[in-house]
Amino acid sequence: MPKRPPGLPTRQQILDFIETSDTPAGKREIARGFGLHGADKIALKALLKDMADEGLIDGAPGRAFHKMGGLPKVTVLRVVDVDDGGNVWAVPDRWEAEGVAIPRLRVREKKGAALGVGARILARTEEAGNGWIAHPMKVLPRGEDNFMGVLRDEGGTLFLAGLDKKDRRDWLVSDAGGAVAGDLVIAERAGRPPRVTARVVERLGEAFAPRSFSMIAIHKHGIPHVFSGELLDEAKRVAAQPLGSTKPFVSSEVEKPEPGTRFSTSLETNGKSEAREDLRHLPIVAIDPVDARDHDDAVWAQEREDGGWDAVVAIADVSFYVRPGSLLDREARKRGNSVYFPDRVVPMLPEILSADVCSLKEGVDRAALACHLKIAKSGKLESWRFSRAVVRLAANIPYEDAQAAIDYHASPQRTLGSSAATADTAAPDPSFRWDDALVETALVPLWACWRALNAARAARAPLDLDLPERRIVLDEKGRILSVAPRERLDAHKLIEDYMIAANVAAAKALEAKKMPVMYRVHEPPAREKLVALKEYLKTFDIEFALGQVIRPATFNQLLDRIGDSDFRPQAMEQVLRTQTQAYYGPQNAGHFGLALGSYAHFTSPIRRYADLMVHRALVEGYKLGPGGITHEEVAGFDRIGEGISQLERRAMEAERETVDRYVAAYLSEHVGSIMDARITGVQSFGFFATVEGIGGDGLVPARDLGAEYFRWEEKGQRLVGEHSGIEFALGQRLQLRLAEANPVSGALRFELPDGKGSAGGGDDRGHRGKGRPPRVLKHRGRPANIRHQGRKR
Repeated sequence: MPKRPPGLPTRQQILDFIETSDTPAGKREIARGFGLHGADKIALKALLKDMADEGLIDGAPGRAFHKMGGLPKVTVLRVVDVDDGGNVWAVPDRWEAEGVAIPRLRVREKKGAALGVGARILARTEEAGNGWIAHPMKVLPRGEDNFMGVLRDEGGTLFLAGLDKKDRRDWLVSDAGGAVAGDLVIAERAGRPPRVTARVVERLGEAFAPRSFSMIAIHKHGIPHVFSGELLDEAKRVAAQPLGSTKPFVSSEVEKPEPGTRFSTSLETNGKSEAREDLRHLPIVAIDPVDARDHDDAVWAQEREDGGWDAVVAIADVSFYVRPGSLLDREARKRGNSVYFPDRVVPMLPEILSADVCSLKEGVDRAALACHLKIAKSGKLESWRFSRAVVRLAANIPYEDAQAAIDYHASPQRTLGSSAATADTAAPDPSFRWDDALVETALVPLWACWRALNAARAARAPLDLDLPERRIVLDEKGRILSVAPRERLDAHKLIEDYMIAANVAAAKALEAKKMPVMYRVHEPPAREKLVALKEYLKTFDIEFALGQVIRPATFNQLLDRIGDSDFRPQAMEQVLRTQTQAYYGPQNAGHFGLALGSYAHFTSPIRRYADLMVHRALVEGYKLGPGGITHEEVAGFDRIGEGISQLERRAMEAERETVDRYVAAYLSEHVGSIMDARITGVQSFGFFATVEGIGGDGLVPARDLGAEYFRWEEKGQRLVGEHSGIEFALGQRLQLRLAEANPVSGALRFELPDGKGSAGGGDDRGHRGKGRPPRVLKHRGRPANIRHQGRKR
């Protein structure tokens, strides 16, 4: 080991030492490694405590330290899963790292030491590629192993059914703890193999009661959903802060995007502007979903004499209230983002901030970070600047009402000054206090400017996939009223394009000022995925050249060539599977899907920690007062980006699973019905299908396809009857009978409507004998499991 310089090490040197140490690194090992003695050792103890308080390191068992967000070299793990391939998966027995999802480790078992779910092991950990591997050292006595499930009664005996779709086993209940059949409970495993039972430790309520499905996801994924009293007290204190003095708004004060000064080494407030720009006279409006829980953004536009546009995108100034290193900041980083369920939101920030003081509301003064844009007639961004401001919204308008108001206003049948609808044009909802003045001063200019932005978007040709989003409507008691695709209006596109413009401006402004940027990165598709797409398209006699430069427009043109062909949904699914997953990080690799070179998330700091980091960088770069980014945060940008990306994926999974549970609950009243469905996935063991217009994936097992042999063709993503030629292919529309719908797990099961082996075509000459189970012949290996991120803003 090279000789280290004398004196107390820096934070980064300590982190490097911990990360590169071959053995667990406690205070003693760190002191020895840096040659510290006497007073320096006392100072090291205080420094390590500060680093732990700042979230840079975490204490591991045995008083060793590890880098926050990483794993100790040696730690206690708990086995949580043994998959179909025999792989054993474990998680840390204790995990308190803020802002980082709990890691899963693949356990390399020793011969003769089979590990079951619930086993606790002392293991050496090793980072390998994008994951972790655990090498068991010792099997430990079992501790509490809590898991969730639903009690069911079978002949007077209680069993506990797990919540995961993959759960294939029910556990005999040895102690129900006062819970009864139908209850959602938390239990621990008791006893020893081969007689392992479940003992209920907490009753959560009725499993099928309204609003239970989101609680299942919260518990399953370990999503923090309760704020401490100390943190709520801090939120109340910061919420009471005065907004400060104001200065007049001068629309011409927009800088050119030219290089500025480098990130200052001093974070003192000298030279910073404490005054807020007064934008309360502008008719700024927020256009959001009708059921929005918070309001991050508001917009305003005005035409210039040269035919271009001035626009303001005002975003909640969360950085003014949530300062680096505070309790609020540490909790926000631990959560990473708000999680949105049909019946509730688990906010990143306490409601006094997220739903009140930071939320932009009609008629009240609110702190905002304003993005001032100059937009050319072509829709191209010419210049921008950022300021802290005070805004007072003219209105909070649901998307549907904004669209109805602008459509009605543009209707030739409309009489100016009248709010009466014609036979052909519906007036906005009466609950929206619309009038001609508001429409003329706020909405009409916004729509006119948006048409320019939209034209620029079309010229840029971002990826254009028609991906409907499901909307679940609940009554006041949380019961399901309907499940349907969410309508896509011009109002949605308008807000999206203004937000994209502000996000681009934020990234470019920070680059010009040499400030750190938390980019939103979406990398181009990997070659192996493009090869798979090419092979798939060959099955439809469609050529896809791999030698060309792949741009989003490449896929758009491909879908245009396919047109309205029957297999268009299949092709769109394959294009979707070809895309990579977006993530946050300080290294810019562009945003492929949006066809943008620099892109950051700026517009939702109430619900995304990444946006808060961008705000802090802008506050520091533009010298806008307190709450700017710190050097400690900049040093941890890689780690923070990785952590919030993992937490985003956790939130997406929890939201998706909860929607699946609501859909299954909605469909459970229609078991036995024949439904229009579409195949969404094909595997050797069967195919998955979703109900048209409603969603919810369900399996049609291969064993239910009849006695014929089916061949699995991976390239074509289909199952083909060996003799009948019957096909089940990705994207294919067909009718299926709903056989099962489990609201607790979200699982559906379908079957063919006319008996086994019938798909509305072919005959039975492929059957090789009555009662013989079907067999699926694998054509090639299994395709990759690719997820797609649906939320674009």
